[in-house]
Amino acid sequence: MTSYSASAAPAHSARRPAGHPAPTVTVLGLGPMGRALAGAFVDAGLRTTVWNRTPGRDRELLDRGAAGAASAAEAVAASEVTVVCVVNYDASDAVLRQDGVAAALKGRTVVNLTADTPARARDTAAWAAGHGVRYLDGAIMTPTTTIGTPDAVFLHSGPEDLYEEVAAVRQALGGTHTHLGADPGRAAAYDIALLDIFWTAMAGYAHALAVARAEGVTATELAPFAQGIGAILPPLFAETAADTDAGTYSGDGNPLTSAASSMSHIVHVSESHGIDAGVMRAAEGMARRTIGLGHGQDGFIRIAEVIGRR
Repeated sequence: MTSYSASAAPAHSARRPAGHPAPTVTVLGLGPMGRALAGAFVDAGLRTTVWNRTPGRDRELLDRGAAGAASAAEAVAASEVTVVCVVNYDASDAVLRQDGVAAALKGRTVVNLTADTPARARDTAAWAAGHGVRYLDGAIMTPTTTIGTPDAVFLHSGPEDLYEEVAAVRQALGGTHTHLGADPGRAAAYDIALLDIFWTAMAGYAHALAVARAEGVTATELAPFAQGIGAILPPLFAETAADTDAGTYSGDGNPLTSAASSMSHIVHVSESHGIDAGVMRAAEGMARRTIGLGHGQDGFIRIAEVIGRR
């Protein structure tokens, strides 16, 4: 999970409609995030049932007031809303698509906060519709420590009326919640794109630390300057997004030819120290390909259009 600024997206409040009692909620999956979700529900006063394939992970939650279940079917039968958070959709499908569980879920609501691909989210939504299960997909964009606090960020996709119906469940998790549309794969699409930014950035930072150390610069010495580089990115994201949507790809400030030249320097220094430069070589390769197609005076973000061509 990445740290994600709540101010970057429109927030939808999760207030419980007046006169509506707190819902009952089941959590399937008690890894670190599942335990954080269940703990937030318990702390908010929701009657919470928990289940995990591997026994023993519910002990602290039971001590705090959650109810345990002997099986997944028993767990989902105990609540109006079931929240699923497991390692991937192979794991969630293996639980939800059991005959006993599917039967117990009929007419109930599933909020699936498992991370996977947009196609898998759409497939599970189609399965749910065919079995009379009301289904909302979602993504958690912040770490376990934010759950139940104002810093948590959640993305949701699926039927808007269902999103509104589970407002009290969302409220218990804290933070901001954004409904992205009826397409159940849309939250996963955002999740994949945002994690793409996060992990490629972290890979770049790890590589930078290796190069800096080889040149006698410690990570502590580099860190404040790295933070300065990071601060340059948010306005660039907004500027290049407008460029991308308009198809202008302006390179007035820094043409792609200049960017490719600086990338080659990074590759040279890295490899002179025996440091794998595969990530930067890949980035330079995309830039050189784009230049070769006649876009050398465009901005770096023209690469997105070129690599997106079928």
